[in-house]
Amino acid sequence: MKNKILLAGLFCCSLISTEAQVLLDKNAGKNSFPIVSPSANVVVCFDGKDETVVRKSVSLFTDDVRRVTGQDLKAQASNPGEVSARYAIIVGTAGKSAWIDALTAKKKIDITPIVGGWERYMIETVDNPAPGIKKAIVVAGSDRRGTAYGLLSISKAIGVSPWYWWADAPIKQQKKLAVNVHKFVSKEPTVKFRGIFINDEDWGLYRWSKNNYEKERGNFGPKTYAQVCELLLRLQANYLCPAMHDASMAFHRIPENRLVADSFAIVMGSSHCEPLLFNTASEWKRDKMGEWDYINNRAGVDSVLRARANECAPFENVYTLALRGLHDRAMNASNNMSDRKQMLQDALMAQRKMLIDATGKRGEDIPQAFTPYKEVLDVYDEGLELPDDVTIIWPDDNYGYMKRLSSPKEQKRSGRSGVYYHSSYLGKPHDHLWMNTTSPTLMYEELRKAYDMTADRIWLLNAGDIKACEFAVDFFLSMAYDIDSFNFDRAAAYRTEWLCGMLGDEYRNEYQDVLNSFYRLAFARRPEFMGWGYQWATDKHGRERNTDTDFSLTNYREVDSRLSEYRRIGSITEEILNKLPEEKKACFYQSMYYPVKGCELLNRMILDGQRNRWYSIQQRAATGKLEKTVKACYDSLQVITKGYNSLLGGKWNHVMTMKQGFAAAYFELPALRKASLAPTAVLGVMAEGEDVLKGLKSFHSLPCFNTYLRQSYYVDVFNKGASPLKWKASVTDSWILLSKKAGETSTEERIEVSIDWEKVPTGEKVFGVLEITSAQGEKENVYVSVFNPSSPSLAEMDTLFVEHNGYVSIDAASFHRKVENKAIKMRSIPNLGIENTAIQLGDPTAAPQRTAGRSTPRLEYDFYTFEQGSVDVYTYVLPTFVTSKDRGYAGHEATNIETKYGVCIDEGPVLNPSTSSFEYAQIWYESVLKNCRINKTTLHIDKPGKHTVKIICGDAGTVLQKIVLDFGGMKRSYFGPQPTRK
Repeated sequence: MKNKILLAGLFCCSLISTEAQVLLDKNAGKNSFPIVSPSANVVVCFDGKDETVVRKSVSLFTDDVRRVTGQDLKAQASNPGEVSARYAIIVGTAGKSAWIDALTAKKKIDITPIVGGWERYMIETVDNPAPGIKKAIVVAGSDRRGTAYGLLSISKAIGVSPWYWWADAPIKQQKKLAVNVHKFVSKEPTVKFRGIFINDEDWGLYRWSKNNYEKERGNFGPKTYAQVCELLLRLQANYLCPAMHDASMAFHRIPENRLVADSFAIVMGSSHCEPLLFNTASEWKRDKMGEWDYINNRAGVDSVLRARANECAPFENVYTLALRGLHDRAMNASNNMSDRKQMLQDALMAQRKMLIDATGKRGEDIPQAFTPYKEVLDVYDEGLELPDDVTIIWPDDNYGYMKRLSSPKEQKRSGRSGVYYHSSYLGKPHDHLWMNTTSPTLMYEELRKAYDMTADRIWLLNAGDIKACEFAVDFFLSMAYDIDSFNFDRAAAYRTEWLCGMLGDEYRNEYQDVLNSFYRLAFARRPEFMGWGYQWATDKHGRERNTDTDFSLTNYREVDSRLSEYRRIGSITEEILNKLPEEKKACFYQSMYYPVKGCELLNRMILDGQRNRWYSIQQRAATGKLEKTVKACYDSLQVITKGYNSLLGGKWNHVMTMKQGFAAAYFELPALRKASLAPTAVLGVMAEGEDVLKGLKSFHSLPCFNTYLRQSYYVDVFNKGASPLKWKASVTDSWILLSKKAGETSTEERIEVSIDWEKVPTGEKVFGVLEITSAQGEKENVYVSVFNPSSPSLAEMDTLFVEHNGYVSIDAASFHRKVENKAIKMRSIPNLGIENTAIQLGDPTAAPQRTAGRSTPRLEYDFYTFEQGSVDVYTYVLPTFVTSKDRGYAGHEATNIETKYGVCIDEGPVLNPSTSSFEYAQIWYESVLKNCRINKTTLHIDKPGKHTVKIICGDAGTVLQKIVLDFGGMKRSYFGPQPTRK
């Protein structure tokens, strides 16, 4: 039976793994181990000659106990036999601690399970561990970080979150403190080096450090990096790539920074474009060093890099092998790919030789990483010969989709691979720097795929300013520490788990409800993308030019439903904030209130701005009211952002802003228009679905009502004048039901129109009229069409998707059948995709399937149509890439260049659209902005009736969100219509 620490407790904490390690014991029973008690406090014992981080972690732990209880623990750097205490906590590293070595020699503990391991630890209680001590908790580590992780796991158990400082997670006060411990042995982390990259820091963390936290230095420095390193240590991470922009003080320009990182046992690295830990953006001085040009100034470049390798050699590092241009751009060189490859080859081998010389180690014993990012990937593909022990760090496409993973040949490399993943990004087609809204289930899907294809050596998260990316940091590092403790369900619920770990369980259900919608809404369109502009699209005007969105104001109630849901979750979040005790408000404000409320207000501002401009064309009196609403949302965004910066007496002042980046404009007040109103009331009418205002038709009509779906539609009655409008509504037939029949409005009112299905005549072309008149005698007719055939019956259609207004819409999760084999199993992914549940066609690591085969794994969806002939089948899939360039033999008339999956109707021909695209192609731009690749496949239906559309597995791992079959009736929208099944 696997050893565990079993602790009876009430305190819920966010877990690194699914196993509880330490929980608070409030019962103080006979097996309870007291840390702080009325009779005596525990003594923390360690060997003063042990690693520096052990002393550091002891200090952190005693600080944590003080935070919980107000009591100071005695910490003694001593040897066994020199301490007299009833209870002690003994902390040490195997082979480095006299305490641990003595306990091992006396067979008081058995450290065999952890010896030689990477960052492992064990915890157990020992009676009479040394003369003078009655009982002790022993924390033994296989190495310096393992020891620190073990001790700080107890900090977490007693109620000190790793986020106590960065997210102001509250600490529950206790007069007494006790735990109940049974033996526990940790596993090795699933990824060796796990950490973050601070990036695009100019607008938040840099200004906060400069103007607030390190005012005396006026920039990043040891004080800031100490907080970063402490966070990483508490999160059981070990790797940091520091800020690199030229505004920030380069990490290695302040030698004390290296000492700080080493005191927390944090391994230093650098971003993909910083060779050998050298920050080219701010450390390269052209006046002293010449041009950053490896062709014409190779000696100068190598001289600087050699000096940096010598400076850093005494410390633990992962060295980046790289040669990119200044400021994260391509290196100036020949456009001949062969020449570029040779230049990079020479540079990398020279850098490797510098490391061997500086460290005195063999090349294969020095951790080295190479990241084929952007144009470097093209050079790598030219045939770059990379030493086998160098870790290839595969980047995502900056929007959450892994561009490339190790091929079968690359998976055999001794250096294996890693990932560089973005939770924040500045670049084309649009930045996402303000609010981290990357779907946790997407992160798990992509990162698990990477891990299963040997990306287990280095995981690096571009964490932006850290602030606003706190959850992404925790989630990413938790998966890196123990990927097997996660699945899709836990990924979907992990932010709730994280919040409850900091704030308690009282609002667990509300958190999950809100976050489910929060991620669904933002997955469809990130808040930063709501301005709908492209950045750097032309040399003349590189700044984003905001436009109307593609969300429809009239079709499928897209805007109405989106804003309604944002208002709902915003209200819940605001209500919780008002109810929380004062000590929890700051944490909740940062971790949930600001993200949810910020996204709500931004969406309302932009979409109601679009509505205002649309209303002005119609001369609606409500145009002015919308203008005020939009301005109020804009002002409220400034207020809540200022509120964030004002928390806790201004602790975070300057860290939060909406105005990141050079070219973004989504946060600006939208263009607003006014309407020229008549002096007296004037009747206006608009029916749902009338998206084209002029030149299409000269009458009003609602979409056809369908007996198989039985929905309602609206008619807006609006005023185009300055005085109130009085109106009445009547119908030609009693089966037409209205939510209201009369009213008076200064602006607008909405009538919900539905059908009395008990009274409506049977037939395919049932017709009626809704008549609206004003007090001034104006009259508008709205035509009502009903589709109510005698057959097929409602029972026959009950389980089918049915044609409605010329289309069939299908959500991926509602398949009627699935066909699987041993290799391909269909997997449901919660809280992902347009309809909030997506289906993955097999594990991405499985072999491609032949879509033309008779028994190939597939999903089948039954639908009923009243048409025949051509139909456009739109499939909505995740925009995933091919897993590797060399995937083996593609087969006869097949390709490895793009992914593919099959689409067919009944037993008809199978066509093969793709999920992938070349990065920076137009289809990629569009797909990443909406997290969806939408493919049109034109097929044929031979006759009306029941049919089956099939989505067939080609490349395993394809993720399906939705299907729409358009017979000519689908209207313009962003999402497409809602599923047409009762």
